[in-house]
This record gives sequence, structure tokens and C-alpha cells, in this order.
Amino acid sequence: MTALLDLKSSVLRQVQRSQSLRSRREPPTPTPGSPLTHSPDPLPRRISEESAEFFERMNAVLQKQENMLRAAQAECQRGACTVPPPQEHVDQAFIADRISRTELDLLYEEAVYTVVNRVGVHSAEHVKSDEELFTYMLKVFDMGEEEHINRASFSLRVSVLKAKSLMAKDANGYSDPYCMLGILVGQSPREVEEKKERKFSFRKRKEKLEKRSSTKEVLPARCIHVTEVKPETLNPVWDEHFVFEIDDAHNDLLHLDIWDHDDDVSVAEACKKLNEVSGLRGMGRYFKQIAKSMRADGSASSGSEDNADDFLGCINIPLNEIPVVGYDTWFKLEPRSSASKVQGECHLMLKLFTNQRDTTLSKKDSNVSIHKKLLSQIVEYEHANVKKEPYNWNGQVGPPGWTVLTHHAVQTDLSPLQQAIIRWQCYSSHHRTQRVCYSLLLRLLRTIDADWDPPAVRGDLERQLSDSFRLYTEHCLCLMKNMRQVFPCTSAAAITRYELMLRGIGYMQNMRAFKTVCPLRNELHLDITTAVKKGATEWYESLIARYKPEDGTLEEQLKKLVQVVDAVVADIQRAQKIYNKLFYSAVKVDFFSISYRQLEKQVADDVNVAMERVCGTLEQESSKLTQTMGETIFELFMSLKILKGFREFLPLKDAKMLALTVFHNWFKSSIHKWLQIIHDRSCDRIRKAVETDQLEPVQEAKHSSSAVEVATCFSQVREIWLQLAWPDSAGAFIFVTRLTDNFCSEAVCYSEMITRKIERNQLGRDNKSFTVQLCIALNNTEHVRVFLGRLPQDLDWQGVERAMEESCGAEGKDQVYKALNGQLFNMDLDLQREAKRLITLLTDKMLPELRRYIQHISLSPDSINNDDAVSPLMKYLQDTMSILTENLVKENLTRALQSMWELLLRMILDAVTENRGVQVEFYNRFQYTVEAALQFFHAKGEGLSLEDMKSGDYKVLDEELRLNKCSSFELIEQYYLEKISHQKTLKHTRFGRISVKCYYDAPEQRLTVEILHAADIIALDANGLSDPFVIVELCPHHLFPMAKSQRTQVKLKTLHPVFDELFYFHVSPEQYRHRFACLTFTVMDYDWLSTNDFAGEAMAPLSDFCWPGRPNASPAGKSVQPVILHLSRSKPSEKPIMRMLEARIGDREAQEFVRRLKEIEKSMEEE
Repeated sequence: MTALLDLKSSVLRQVQRSQSLRSRREPPTPTPGSPLTHSPDPLPRRISEESAEFFERMNAVLQKQENMLRAAQAECQRGACTVPPPQEHVDQAFIADRISRTELDLLYEEAVYTVVNRVGVHSAEHVKSDEELFTYMLKVFDMGEEEHINRASFSLRVSVLKAKSLMAKDANGYSDPYCMLGILVGQSPREVEEKKERKFSFRKRKEKLEKRSSTKEVLPARCIHVTEVKPETLNPVWDEHFVFEIDDAHNDLLHLDIWDHDDDVSVAEACKKLNEVSGLRGMGRYFKQIAKSMRADGSASSGSEDNADDFLGCINIPLNEIPVVGYDTWFKLEPRSSASKVQGECHLMLKLFTNQRDTTLSKKDSNVSIHKKLLSQIVEYEHANVKKEPYNWNGQVGPPGWTVLTHHAVQTDLSPLQQAIIRWQCYSSHHRTQRVCYSLLLRLLRTIDADWDPPAVRGDLERQLSDSFRLYTEHCLCLMKNMRQVFPCTSAAAITRYELMLRGIGYMQNMRAFKTVCPLRNELHLDITTAVKKGATEWYESLIARYKPEDGTLEEQLKKLVQVVDAVVADIQRAQKIYNKLFYSAVKVDFFSISYRQLEKQVADDVNVAMERVCGTLEQESSKLTQTMGETIFELFMSLKILKGFREFLPLKDAKMLALTVFHNWFKSSIHKWLQIIHDRSCDRIRKAVETDQLEPVQEAKHSSSAVEVATCFSQVREIWLQLAWPDSAGAFIFVTRLTDNFCSEAVCYSEMITRKIERNQLGRDNKSFTVQLCIALNNTEHVRVFLGRLPQDLDWQGVERAMEESCGAEGKDQVYKALNGQLFNMDLDLQREAKRLITLLTDKMLPELRRYIQHISLSPDSINNDDAVSPLMKYLQDTMSILTENLVKENLTRALQSMWELLLRMILDAVTENRGVQVEFYNRFQYTVEAALQFFHAKGEGLSLEDMKSGDYKVLDEELRLNKCSSFELIEQYYLEKISHQKTLKHTRFGRISVKCYYDAPEQRLTVEILHAADIIALDANGLSDPFVIVELCPHHLFPMAKSQRTQVKLKTLHPVFDELFYFHVSPEQYRHRFACLTFTVMDYDWLSTNDFAGEAMAPLSDFCWPGRPNASPAGKSVQPVILHLSRSKPSEKPIMRMLEARIGDREAQEFVRRLKEIEKSMEEE
């Protein structure tokens, strides 16, 4: 409550101190230090130039936000070109050590071993040429040629998944299928030809046993496997996996039979027992059993073969036809001969790999580790040879490198998931030293996520994957911290990379693999938030280090702070327009809010400290706010306001408590002095505008350059205030009052200067050119007045009133209304005063011509008609009207016409009053002139309104002309009408009153007047009393020529005489029907030594007593109540009618009437 009272007192004191413009009706005495002191000599050019530059600088400050927005858009457009992004500098701790020469040699051995031992069918993207592969490897590993490489031993992994559409062999319409598969050793060329003629069957292997040196040569036990039997199905699903050792990967083939199981002891059981046999004898015995159980061509035999298994089909796959990456496909079942009938397909997965690698690395490192090193070396080589946009490399290696890597992965039996993890580790590690395209890394992460199988990733591989995720996350967080340098908005490529990086890390934190191997890193968005905060802090500290706002003078410190704040605003703008969208869409982090709150707090702390120093300095008596310091403070305020404005993009809960919320309070004392500087610069600018004004209309307007300049100046000052947007409306009242006072005083002084300029320019100029310039000056004043009429809206007075009402109650609102509107009202009065001065100059120029034309009308003989007498005046008015209409705006034209009309009326009135008592034609001619002028100025509704014109002097002139045209009797009658009208207005006078009773006897045409008494008669004798008597008579005398005046008896020494006397008058209806017919009661003081003295008079119209229907005109008239008439003592000579009658020297009635009234007036003067 105390704070509100203090604010109210401060505001009221401000209102009391506010200077009233009404006191400026007369130009103030100029002081040497006054900014608007008029000097006949031109001001120094330097001062005017400084003012112009001042407002240009202010305009630039006001447009700062818009300019910054355009700059940001231009910045983004410049970044659309192919400018490469800056280097992504990272911590040296992330950079791995380079590979040694020894390790290169070992990797080269591994690569050569892989190439020499490659098997399988090559795809289109693989290189077949050994020479090309070895040449490539020499470059990759920087090696000389190696002569000896050992051969590797291979294994075949076979996955029997399922079959479909098999032939039904059982009576129930189904089969009980199972598979028997094995490896057939390499065949001679003749055997190959035989193979084309007939298919292999395990049944025919008996003949082969006799031709081989041992059973192992024909069909080793380790090369035969059998699946489970799937009963009663034609579409069995086995999903069984087998591994075969391969002697000759180039010549051996895989053979698979599918059988229908029919007895308790079949080929399936026999094959299974092969693995239980030790020694060649037992193995041979079981193969004989297998051979016996076969049925030729799949048909049933008699005897011991009734329960043998039925043949469903077979598949033969040469190992040298298996692709490098293996088979995963359906194979069509084949018959043993052309007579066999089979159908259906079998789904197999086949893959060759080395079971024992004879290389140095394979003996001490895991296959995963070796493959990773091999890939890293190839990637290093390939990336080094990328020429175009190496920073955007998609990770694709050439066909030789891809061939080596594919064969090595196949030979070392790496799963797709293992390969995906190795590629991720390699490329993400390589990216920390040599940038690659982030879309590549994102693609690698998606591959891992698609193939993810937690049981398959254990031990070292799991640890390595976790480390790679951790290192990549730390690398990205480091880049986020330095994003302003690494991913600037000026580079479209950098922004694209940044977006992909954020999407990558956002994708990574949601991966199943990441959650499995990095269970403690689920809150990645917290790490990102920390990195953003730290990056903003470090960037701001770098700004402070660059600009050093604590060095230099106080003004220099503020200028540097402006640069700091502007840099922060630009950064926040980029955060809001560009970076925030990237962060939120990719990682769901509100980058803008984090950065804004961090930077806003640091800016507020630094500016607050600086402004405390400024306020402390300005509080010293000897300290004065310089213009440059004021400009800097204003620019700093505007920069902070722009920065604060970004809070609208914050979530509502974050926008409540910010360090810059009340930053305007830091500038209160400075803004007061700043407004004074603006006022001084505005005054100088206005003065210069008046001096350089040629008083010529600008373009199609009717005002000149100075009015445009003044309005522009006011607009800029108003815009300065609007841009300040002072948030504390109650506190802003003082500033609004100050601004309003400045505007009003500047406008008044401008109008005074332009008036003085016109006054100086009137000498030596012809009438027309001077009139045009004067019109322009009038329009200038009106232009400024209209502009300032919008101040209540422009400065939001209603908002200030509401705020003051909330703070100080209804009294505060009333004070705002009175103070601000009082200033505007006084300004309007002063501007109208100056406009009137200019119009007076105009009418003064017209006086000689008007006087001449009116004299022409006055002296024109009666022989010429009125049109000819008035035409010169009307032509002059028409010519003047044309000039004014062409050069004046409507408001000023109305004012000028009104002044001309009033001037013309006064001049005609003067001419009429100077010529009283002349012939009636004289007054008729002027009456005609007035009516012609009235229609001219009315202009059929386009000019002055008839209501406005027929007031004031017009009524006086019209009455003067009307009376002058009357006869003497008519004037006398008018005199009594005025007296009767005046009598009715009297309520109480100091001259006393008289009580009378009048009643009329219509049949007798007799008026009875009963004078009862008088009271409070003025004392006219030396003893303080009077000797009153009353003269009663009918007036005017020419209406009652036979009536004689009558009088009461004298009542000595009293001021309250009682008469009680009756008087009779003959009054005919023709006489009392006139409105001017009346009874006159004249109270006189009797003096026996000298003439009687006039004490007062009263009038009573006969219509009150004599007209039919009145109570006084009935037989009961004697009983009516008396009438109290108040006495008056006016001088007859003050009435125009008296002067008119007196001027009629040859008129006896007029002169007699005047004589009688003069006698009364003379008695009044003698008193």
C-alpha cells in the first residue's frame, strides 16, 4: 500500500510540474540555452547535421530486429550453396592410435590368404581377377609381393529347413519323409560325364566300394547325416543344421536324398549307426545293409524288400557353384533316372567357410577382431582416395575391397549381425578422425537393430559394441557442445549433417542393442541437455573474451555490451528458427528453451552490473548524459527488449521467472535524460526544417516540407516510445506525460516559427504569392495539429489510465485524464491562436481592397441597380476564394472564410453606423450586399453553414439595417418593445419596486390603474430619503395622442411610499392590441428648488390587462391580485435606437422623443 501511495504522489507531482501550454500564448522570453531560441542567423550547419544523423541512427536501432531477421534469412540462403562444412574438431582422446608396420604385414598376410582360398560363385560386384585383387592389396597395405601362401581347409554348413509338395507314398495319402545327405568326393572328368547320364544314389555306392582302395575314399562316415522323420506330411519342416568337412571345395559336391520311412529298421537307422562303428569292417557291413534296403527305381519288391523305404527325390549341388555369400533358396527335387517319378522342392541354406586358417593373426586373434582390422585398413585407404566431398563419403568401398571383405567374412564364418557390428565399430571409429556421411552411420545402426539377436552377442563383442556406442555418444555430445562452430547456419551442408547426426543418436538411444549393451545410458536426453548448456556457456564466454566489455570507458563498455547482446540475439534467433526443429524432431530435446534460459541469465547478470555503474555515475551532480551515451543506452535497451521478446516461444511455465523480466527498471533514470536529448534534437531538427522551408507545396499535398519533416520527426519519436514498450504502464505515465509535453511544446514553437517566417516574408511580395505562402503556413500548422490529435491512440492513454486506476484508484485515473488531455487542449488552443494570427495577416492584407469596395457601394448613386454596385466586391471575393480554395485544406478554408465573413460584416456595420439618418435606399443596398455575401460564403452548402454565419455580428448588422429602414414611429415602437421585454426579465433590482392593480372595462373602453404603494425606493435627497411620486402614462404617445400623463401625490421623506390612488384612461381595442402599447410608471423624487430627480421606471404591456379572456378584463377585475413591477434605471443613449432617432434631425417626432429621454438621463447624471 505504501508503494502505491508513493507512486501516486510521484505521478501527482509530475502533473503539477508539467508546464501548461496556455502560458505560452505569448512567446516566452528566449534564453541562450533554450533549444528553441530563435535566432535570425542560421544555426551552425554542424548542429543540424548532427540532428539528422541522430535520427538516422535511431531509425537504424528501431529497425534492428527486422534487419537481424533479414540477415538471418540471407545467412541461410548463402548457406544453400555447396560450401563445405567446417572441420569437426574433437577431443584428441577420441582419436585411435595408427596401425604399426608389423600389424600391416599381418593384415596383408590375412588378406592374401583370403584371396588365395576364396571359393564359391562370384557375384557381379566381386572381382574375379587375382592380379587385380593382389594389386589392390599392395596399395591398401603398402606392401611388396608375397610368394608363398598356404591353402586353407574348408567346411560346409548345411541347414535343411523344409520341403513342400512331396509325392505321397503311403496308403493314407501322405509320406513320412526324412533326408539323408553327404559329401561326394571330387570326381574325374569321365565320372563327370557319367553323372550327366544317370543320377547318384546311395544304393549304387556298393559298386564304388569295390573300386576304391578303402571305404573312406568312397563315402566317409563323417560325410553322411540324416534328419528326423516327419510323419504323415507332404510339407515337412525339419530346421536341422549340419557341418561337413571339405577335402576339395572346387570338385566335391553335396548330395541329398529324401525318403519315405516304411519299416522299423531302414536306411535312416543304418546311417545313424555308422557313427557308432569303429573300424572299416563294421562300416562296410552297414553299407551292404543300406544297399540291400534300396528298391530299384523306387518300385516295390517282393520278399525281404517289402518294408524298404521309398525314394522321394534327390538334390546334387557342386560346391564350386555355391555363391561366396552362400545359398538360401529352394531346390527342385530330381529323379535318380528318367524312369523315376518325383515332385516337390526342398529349402536349403548352404555356406562355405574355413575351419582352420593358417595365418599368424588367426592363431592369436579372433575372427571378429581380424575382420575389423582388415575393414579399418580398407576404409582408411578408400576414404583417402575420395576426391569430391570427402566429408560426405557414404562408406562405399571399391569392388576389390568388397571382394576381399566378403570372402573373409564367409571364410571366417561371420554372421550378418557380427558383420553389421564390425562395420558400425569401424566406421564410427573412423568418423572420429575422418568425417563420413551421417546417413551411413544411421544406416549401419538400423542394420544392427534389424538383425539384433542378444544371445549371439556376448563377451568381447558385447563389450566392444558398448564401447563403440559410448565413444560415438561422447563424440556427438562434444560436437553438440561446439555446434556453433562445427554446424553453422551459413552452411547448408553442415545443417544437413547436424540433422543426420541428431537423428542417428536419437535412433541409437531407442535401439534394442543400445538398451541391452548400455543399460545405464538410457537417459541420453539429460546428457544432451548438459552438452547444450555447456556449449552455450562456453560460447558466451568466448563472446566476452572477444569483445572485452569490462575494458575502456563506461560508454565503450556499454557499446561492447550491445555487441554481445546482439550476438546473443542472433544466436537465439538461429536456435529458434533452425536448431530447435532439428533437436526436437530427432531427440525430443527443447534446444531453444535450454539455450535461451542459459544465455538470458548470463546476459542479464552482465548488463545489470553495467547499468548499476551507469546509474551511479548519472546520480552525481556534475555528471550529464551525453548524446552518444544516451544513444548507446537506448540501443542496449532495444537489444535487451528483442532478446526478452523471444520468451514468447518458451513453454508457459518457463516464461514466468526470467532474469530479464524487469530489466526496464535498470534504465529508469537513464530514460528520463534520454527523452530530454530526444527533445533537444527534435527542436534543432524542427528549427532547421523551418529555415530551409521554401513554403512550396510538396507533391500533391497542400503543406510544405517543414510540416512533413515535423510530422516525420514526431513519428520517429513516437516510434521510439512504442519500441521501448515500457511494460510498467503505471510507471510509464511519467514518461507519457513528458513525451506529450514535448510534442505539444515542439508543435507550438513550430507554429510560432512558421508564423514569424511568414511575417518576415510579407514585405516586398505581391498579394497573391503572399496569400499562397500564408495558406501553406496555415496548412502546415493544421497538419501538425491533426497529427498530434492522434496522440491518445498512439501513446495508449487509455492503457495508462487503466494502469493508474489499478495502482492508485479512480483518483489516479482522473489525474491521468486531466493532465494528458489538459496538455493536448492547451496545445490545440495555442495552435489555433497561431492559425488565427496567420489568418489575421491574410485579412489585414484584404482590408484596403474591402474598404474600397464597400465605399464604392456606399457612394453608389441610387440610379444604378444593386447588382452593379455590389459586383466589384463580389468579384474580389470570388478571386480571393479561388486562391484560398486551391491552396487551403478544408479546415483552414473554413476558418479563413469565417474570418473573412466576420471582417466583411464588421466593415459593413461600420459603414452603416457612420451613415445613420440617410435615405432608406442606402440601407436597402447594404441589406442586399449582406444577403449576396451570405449566399456567396454559404456556396450552396459547400461553404459556411447558415447557422454559423447568422450569429454574432450578423445579428447586430441585420438589426442595424432593419432599424435604419424603419420610420421614427416604428423605431419608437421598437424601443418600447425592448423595454417591455427587458421588464419581463427583471426579478429583483436595487432601485425598488412598485405595486399596481390594473383592470379594463371593455364596454366602457376604460382602463383603471390603481397605484397602491412602492418599496425600497433609492434615496435621492441629502437626508438619505426621497420625496417620491409616480407619473403614469400610456405609451407610445403617437398611439395615444389624446391620453394625458397623470401623477400621484408626493409622499415626503420616505423610501416606502403608500399611494392608494386611482387613475382612468380611455383605451380602445385598436390601441391595446399593439404589442408595444404599454403603461409607463415613472418614479420621481420631488425637489421644490430644482428639477425633479429620476428614481426609476417600470413598464406593463396593455395586453396583460385589456385583452379579452384576461382576468383583468372581466367584471371581477377589481378583485385580482396586485402586480409587482421592479424598477430600472437604464441610460437611453446606450440604445442604438436612440442614436438612430437622434441622427434624424429633420424629424420632429424623433427629436421630441429623444429630448424627453435625454432629460431623464440628464437628471441621472446630476445625481
